[in-house]
Amino acid sequence: MSQVTDPPLVTLLTDYGLSDSFVGVLHAVVAGICPQARVIDLGHGVARQDVRGGAITLAQAMPYTPVGVHVAIVDPTVGSERRAVALETWDGRIFIGPDNGLLWPAAEASGGAVRAVEISRSRWRLEPLSATFHGRDLFAPVAAHLAAGEPLARAGDTLDCDALARLASVVPQLRGGVLTVAVGGVDGFGNVQLQAGAEDLRALGLESGDGVRILPPSGAEQTATVARTFADVAPGRALVFLDSAARLAIAVNGGSAAAGIGLRVGDQVQIRVGAGA
Repeated sequence: MSQVTDPPLVTLLTDYGLSDSFVGVLHAVVAGICPQARVIDLGHGVARQDVRGGAITLAQAMPYTPVGVHVAIVDPTVGSERRAVALETWDGRIFIGPDNGLLWPAAEASGGAVRAVEISRSRWRLEPLSATFHGRDLFAPVAAHLAAGEPLARAGDTLDCDALARLASVVPQLRGGVLTVAVGGVDGFGNVQLQAGAEDLRALGLESGDGVRILPPSGAEQTATVARTFADVAPGRALVFLDSAARLAIAVNGGSAAAGIGLRVGDQVQIRVGAGA
């Protein structure tokens, strides 16, 4: 297994946004316990309470992120009986967060979980423990201690890796020349990432320059063109392309596909062969 980097690395991914002090407080807690740690914000703009979107974002970041301690917090049931966990993967990464499926895709992409502990009653948590800010009182201090070199076994109670929560698979469906696929994420530009890839585009028999029709849940059909990048279509026109994570995506050149077409995370979208825009 790989070893945590020196100086130790802590990454943060949350749905906290940046308008409050929440993210800064996470940094402060880590700095107070492990001042030598280098903290990288992978992002704090995950859609509020969107566990699946956070899981996708975390997993897609890992190929470009050094081995370290990776904190992810999208926690709609914070303060409930849901578990809080820290897990180690085959490649030496440690993931920390709520056990709601958020961590699982990134762990799988890192070789799979090989050790896990339940940290809700960790010796390192801050007291009194807030019912609603486990990022500050639980996840950040545990991450900081592990980054400082403490062993995972001291963070909490041993947990069977097979007991860790997983998200249900969302598999694209191709029937009669129609690809039905879920929206996995929407970025700050309004680009819409679908839970499909190049193989699904090929299954439709499509290549660059071909026209498609996009049918969102609203029923307002939109025409688009299969393209390599935004400038391959006229301003204001829609395109279907492979994004930087090699996932199928919908965009509007100079605009927002999410707003213009009316798409949100979790929506089911149909893509059909048709006239280009």
